[in-house]
Amino acid sequence: MTLDDLRVFVAVCEARNLSAVARSMSCSQSAVSQHVRRLERETGLTLLERRPRGVAPTRAGEILRRAAAEGIAGLDDALRRLDDLRRGVGGTIRIATGATTVRHFMAAGVTTFRARHPEVNLQFVTASSSRRCLEAVRTHEADLAWVTIGPPLDGVEQRSSCDLPWVLAVHVADPLSHRQTITPAELAGIRHIELPEHSTSRVHLETHLERHGVRLTSTTSVADWDTALLLAELGLGHAILPALPGWGPGPGGIVRLVPIPALPPLGAGWAARQWDALSPLALEFADTVVAELTGER
Repeated sequence: MTLDDLRVFVAVCEARNLSAVARSMSCSQSAVSQHVRRLERETGLTLLERRPRGVAPTRAGEILRRAAAEGIAGLDDALRRLDDLRRGVGGTIRIATGATTVRHFMAAGVTTFRARHPEVNLQFVTASSSRRCLEAVRTHEADLAWVTIGPPLDGVEQRSSCDLPWVLAVHVADPLSHRQTITPAELAGIRHIELPEHSTSRVHLETHLERHGVRLTSTTSVADWDTALLLAELGLGHAILPALPGWGPGPGGIVRLVPIPALPPLGAGWAARQWDALSPLALEFADTVVAELTGER
């Protein structure tokens, strides 16, 4: 059993097609099959089953695929760090982010960290949701991810770093804009701008509104918080959002953010596979972002 055998096997499991893997590796389908057969001889088990359109891992194959994929990703990460040492560079930190993360949470921290460590390579892996950010960390695509804190995920540790209170974003011409606070019950009749389906923030919001007997309906939905705020500014509806750092009406602003104190705040923070396994630079980067964000410098 060689590392090449395992790499090929993982690729076959992901592609579900021997010939596709052969093309991507510029080798013959027979050569790909030989790698799989060698693994099957050594394990004494059938690892792939033929399907009408390709192949799929058996139960034993899936066990091996998961272990091999995790091991290969970890080894690749170690080799990347060793290459940094060999080349004498400062190292690389890969950060998975959502659409609004860098602007609202990381800007000051990134600037401070860059001033301290101009030689470090910061790679930002753009992801469309916290769920995708967590998956990027779990599969070794990223070292760190800034996420809205949600349910536990196997293979990932989450650490809440700040709490985001909920607010109602409303155009200043709307009668609700004059309120100092608003209750969940008073949200029942709003022209609701929905947050992304299945997102951590939407699940959190809907769960706590239902506890107050409130179920919202909507004809408008968005992919991110910034778009929801923009639609509220245009007077196209009401957005219930976590109050993000840097948001505010400003002079002559046309939107108001009315607090909803009865709703528990949304947690946000870092996620990593294992905090103890992060490089010192990655830990420093994470700590710097939180320190700048919370003012605990």
